[in-house]
Amino acid sequence: MKITIYLSSLALLLLFTQCATEKNIRQIGFYNVENLFDTIDGVNDDAEFLPTGKNSWNSERYNEKLNHINQVIDQWENPLMIGFCEIENANVVRDVLRNSSKINDYGLVHYESADARGIDVALAYDSSSITLVRSGYLRFTLPTDETHATRDILWAKFVLQKDTLIAMVNHWPSRSGGQAESEANRIAAATRARVFIDSVLTVNDQTKMIFMGDLNDYPSDKAPQLIAEKLNPQITAISGEFGGSYNYKGEWDVLDHLLASKGLNSKKGFSVIQNSGCIHSYDFLLEEYKGSIVPFRTYAGSKYLGGYSDHFPVSFEISLP
Repeated sequence: MKITIYLSSLALLLLFTQCATEKNIRQIGFYNVENLFDTIDGVNDDAEFLPTGKNSWNSERYNEKLNHINQVIDQWENPLMIGFCEIENANVVRDVLRNSSKINDYGLVHYESADARGIDVALAYDSSSITLVRSGYLRFTLPTDETHATRDILWAKFVLQKDTLIAMVNHWPSRSGGQAESEANRIAAATRARVFIDSVLTVNDQTKMIFMGDLNDYPSDKAPQLIAEKLNPQITAISGEFGGSYNYKGEWDVLDHLLASKGLNSKKGFSVIQNSGCIHSYDFLLEEYKGSIVPFRTYAGSKYLGGYSDHFPVSFEISLP
């Protein structure tokens, strides 16, 4: 009888330990949701994404877009935070959260950028697990056109117990005009981000930092390399089925990046689960175009396709204190 009770107690203990361990593994996600605009005429240049605009963007399409984003998020087991880019404002992200079965009670960090189209970045986080201490944004000018504003870099500092985690969300300038011709703009973004990273790591080189974003550059390009000199990439070509998170003229590569500081290699507190980086290419995110598999996007030009995004979402895992 005593042996039976002992074995039963041991089994329960192992079960509770396993559940506790699994509960402490969380996802860090990032998703370029491709032009998530509301249907309201704002002060920004959003004419193409209005019911009367060339894209005929209406409530039905907007709600379908929200459902699609949440279909992606539902695939993630237990996200701690999710960075978003190509969002018009905080309200569209709040609509994502409100319509979600998984992250409807999450907190949100967002700042209005000076981008002419009103394109911003945002960060949703599990406020029941981590506490937001401070947040802000980094602004910079474009060397190729100092009068043209671009997206800010968002940063946020969180605590859990006695451990601290800093997250940065980026959406660097596009390759419009050509990769080489526009590269200086992305180097300017990387330099601004690097100054912030250096200022933090100079004080404590074990600071735990997460860097995420659509950098509009590949890992081998100069601008992302400025960040990779300080932080460890979690997403590479082998993180996904197709060799990248974005397809351009039939070629795949990584535009959507996640990096982590060496402080996250610690076995104490917040720590990276090694080799957990993933480019998610769920079947519903795919379509066939001219004989090739590509991301199933919302629009092709002004033609409505009813898809998800021209980018795949990315994530990696960390354990909590």
